[in-house]
Formats: sequence, structure tokens, C-alpha cells
Amino acid sequence: MKDYDHIVVWLDYFNKNLSRSQGRRLSKDYCVSAPVLDDLSAAAKMAGYTVQDTNYKVRHPRRANIRSGYITIPKTDPKTRVLYRIAPKLVRVDKGSKKK
Repeated sequence: MKDYDHIVVWLDYFNKNLSRSQGRRLSKDYCVSAPVLDDLSAAAKMAGYTVQDTNYKVRHPRRANIRSGYITIPKTDPKTRVLYRIAPKLVRVDKGSKKK
């Protein structure tokens, strides 16, 4: 049954290497080349959201042959607005993890 109180945020929404038809939801300026689920959950927490659930063994419906992952957060705003709030934090977290 669908949960209307939470938003599912897939890793593929932020993957710079995917096209929009393959599941990317944002422009490439707001995306990273290889998103990681831990970075996504950290970016969501930095944006002020509480991560309710994390699943890394699932497959995005547009790319059923490749494992992806998602987080769920409580629905406070429209999904696109939530994605654009998480995206800059994810880029910052990704750049920080690449320097190490």
C-alpha cells in the first residue's frame, strides 16, 4: 500500500551519468557521477530531513537490471523541492569524500 506521508528518494535521481529517461530527476549541475547511499543519507540530514528508512538492495524501476538504493524521508514539501534542497549538500559531501 502506498505511503502518502513519506517521499522515496532514489540514488538514480542524482546520478550524472544517467539520462532523464533512465531515472535522473535533476539537471547535471546538481548531480554527482557515482552517488553512494551513505552520502545521500548524510546530505539529507544536512538539509534538515530525518531519514526514516534506507534500502540498498533494491532496483530502480527504470533500470531493473542494476541495483540502486533509496532513502525515505517524511513528506514536508513537494518532491522536486526536496530533491533540489538535498542536491547541493550531496555535491558537497561527494567532493569531501573524494579528497580523502
